[in-house]
Amino acid sequence: MRVACVSRRRISRPFVLLPSITGLLVLLFIALASQRMGHALARARLPLITGFLVAGVVAGPQLLGLIDEGTLRSLRWVDDVSLAFIAFAAGAELHFEALRSRLRPIRWITGMQVVVTYALGLATFMLAADLVPFVRDFDPAGRFAVGLLAATVLVARSPSSAIAVINEMRASGPFTRTVLGVTVASDVAVVMLFALSASVAAALLHGGGFDLTVPLLVLGEIALAVGLGMMLGRVLSLVFLVRVPWLVKSAWVLGIGLALFQGAHWVQHSSPAWLGFELVLEPLLICMVAGFSVSNLGPYRAEFARTIDLTGPGIYVVFFTMAGAGVALDVVASSWQVALVLVGVRLFGIFVGSWIGGTVSGEPPHQNRYSWLSYVTQAGIGLGLAREVASEFPEWGQDFATLMIAVIVVNQVVGPPLFKLALQRSGEARLRGGKRDLRGTPTAFIFGLDGQARALARQLAAHGWRARIVTRKSSDIEFPEPEIEVVEVERLDEGELRRIGAGEAQAFLSLLPDEDSLIVSELGYRVFGTRNIIVRSADREMWPRYEEIGVRVVDPRVALVSLLDQFVRSPMAASLMLGMDPGQDVLSVEVNNPDLDGVALRDLSLPHDTLVIAVQRGAANLISHGYTRLAQGDVVTLVGSHESVERVAAQMAS
Repeated sequence: MRVACVSRRRISRPFVLLPSITGLLVLLFIALASQRMGHALARARLPLITGFLVAGVVAGPQLLGLIDEGTLRSLRWVDDVSLAFIAFAAGAELHFEALRSRLRPIRWITGMQVVVTYALGLATFMLAADLVPFVRDFDPAGRFAVGLLAATVLVARSPSSAIAVINEMRASGPFTRTVLGVTVASDVAVVMLFALSASVAAALLHGGGFDLTVPLLVLGEIALAVGLGMMLGRVLSLVFLVRVPWLVKSAWVLGIGLALFQGAHWVQHSSPAWLGFELVLEPLLICMVAGFSVSNLGPYRAEFARTIDLTGPGIYVVFFTMAGAGVALDVVASSWQVALVLVGVRLFGIFVGSWIGGTVSGEPPHQNRYSWLSYVTQAGIGLGLAREVASEFPEWGQDFATLMIAVIVVNQVVGPPLFKLALQRSGEARLRGGKRDLRGTPTAFIFGLDGQARALARQLAAHGWRARIVTRKSSDIEFPEPEIEVVEVERLDEGELRRIGAGEAQAFLSLLPDEDSLIVSELGYRVFGTRNIIVRSADREMWPRYEEIGVRVVDPRVALVSLLDQFVRSPMAASLMLGMDPGQDVLSVEVNNPDLDGVALRDLSLPHDTLVIAVQRGAANLISHGYTRLAQGDVVTLVGSHESVERVAAQMAS
């Protein structure tokens, strides 16, 4: 058996901590500067990782030399920790419940993208091999081997970048769910593909030939890795059984990841002696399956997501800074043409694969023409694979990583704007007021022009609403500041309100005298079907007439007393409801997303800083807990940070 005597992959990464303490301190110091540079470039609309990579290049061996080659070698274990964490995070993003309605297009688009991009990438690399310095002297088998690895990296996506764009655009809907599913599924597929490609490449490079038993052995290793990942998910969950600070949970996750990588290296080196062949367990795949297991097969999704969110920024800045320090500038200078060619081929492969997969799965034809724009971005997993190649093939791996990092940086720069364009074309982007696209922005009509109306309009606008003040025409009206939208009407009747678009409003708020407020309320309830109608009224005799049509009444005489009472008995709740905590928001949203019908609250992929505090179904207020199942038409009240609450609201509303 050829595999018994041929090393399919050469890894030599012993864990040596003490000699690297000095190097680690230097790296952490540089990472602080890297973080500042990343945020500085982010203000210029460039991705954060671009700044991290640039800082690493500047501090690396070829420029300032603050991080030398010896330091990079002694800190290989930091790479292991970072790669394990990136794989955990990628697996945790695959939420099966949220994507189940889109499984058919996800399967077809993912499959076609992987096949087409991989095939085109391999063919292009083989044709352009003479232009790549580190493979110019390789024989055809060696070039083919390196081409397999390059094609694999081209398949990788970036779930974290995709989620960041979706949150920024407040996007939600079938197209958005499909894109997110394909992005995460592609990373699962690419890790499996990497395990196969790296083993075949090592056999070709080091064994002088190819043995058909290699792919069969790798398939067995993949199955074993999946099983180990499921068991590792149980181990990861142990820390969530007890109440400990998030730093302890983070240390547990990172420690498990490091132990797994070191264990995988030990198994690979020891297996020939006691098995007769080399057993390669792909640690990235194991970690990804473990992250999926914790997020989907147990009750600790929220805790795990919170740990990932809080730990991620520090891990990413260190990892990308180290990656930048390892960039060989001479390789970039000599092969930048090849990098651009690979970028172009990858874009073409994504387009063809997305179009074929979308057509076969029955996606709308117009959507298939622009959906490829959503899959360009690369980051964590792609860069992690490039770093894996650098470690496993030390003779030429660092030059390979440099070439692929150049490709990844270009894709990371051009990818997010293209994804934003795709979301806008799909109609699922919900930009904030004042930007180009106002679709999805809730509208409130405020009847009456006074100081309270102006203050209310400003407050609603600050929370992402479009507030329009409605007043009767008069020559002596003094209009408020220009940013407040004022609409004049001749009279309060159906025709005038239709003319100004009152049917689009989610809320009517009347600050008019009772006789006019009742007219507005009747029109909102019987003609326009306005969901939320509020009036200011001090006449208790009028209240029964308002209550008959579901109008909420605010009595200005007792409102202050009630508010002070709430501050005495429940100060934190009162502060939240009044928006006095600048970091928190409270929002109610109607569940219109059919994919959430029947889903329990505990199975929602809520951000770690967001809670569901109430569920209203019809006229009944449900006592919400983890096992409460949502139904279309429910009104859910959320509390959390502004960004997280708006993101969840967009997901529920679509």
